[in-house]
Amino acid sequence: MNKVSLADAKAHLSELVDRVEGGESVDITRRGKPVARLTAVAPPRKPVDLAMLQAVTAAMPLQEQNAADLLRSMRDGDRY
Repeated sequence: MNKVSLADAKAHLSELVDRVEGGESVDITRRGKPVARLTAVAPPRKPVDLAMLQAVTAAMPLQEQNAADLLRSMRDGDRY
């Protein structure tokens, strides 16, 4: 993380934004004390297509044993 004075941030804002887009975080200081932080915005999440999700789960085969028995067999099989 880099520290930049407020005066330098004002003079080089577009350069700082480019660095933040590249993944860096920049702390802005006033008289040597941090007062703000520039970080990248998280990209928007893609919405879930409910119909496609239902189609995929409907096509999946059912499990032959319940989850508790499956975990128990996995645990016991790895132990010995």
